[in-house]
Amino acid sequence: MALAIETKPLPLTRSRDGVIRVRGTRVTLDTVIGAFLEGATAEEIAQQYPTLSLPDIYSVISYYLNQRAEVDTYLQQREKQALKIREQNETRFDPSGIRERLLARKQG
Repeated sequence: MALAIETKPLPLTRSRDGVIRVRGTRVTLDTVIGAFLEGATAEEIAQQYPTLSLPDIYSVISYYLNQRAEVDTYLQQREKQALKIREQNETRFDPSGIRERLLARKQG
């Protein structure tokens, strides 16, 4: 019996807003690679995100290791975008004193 060697498509999709996710899930590339870079194994990532299949996790990690510069650039852009959105939100909604306001609302 001969072993069939075939290439499976990468399990990543890009949404309309440019976010890359693992196909069929809401889990982002950022999430999987972030966990991997923090030392999580593929099995640990699968336990943390049960919607991900182990083969898909290994595929995403392999993609990262083979395309590290491009993925790192994407991740840096996403981080900058997240910081910008956070700054915009904090400008619109002053976070100072929020804990006290929420506690006062709960007691009142």
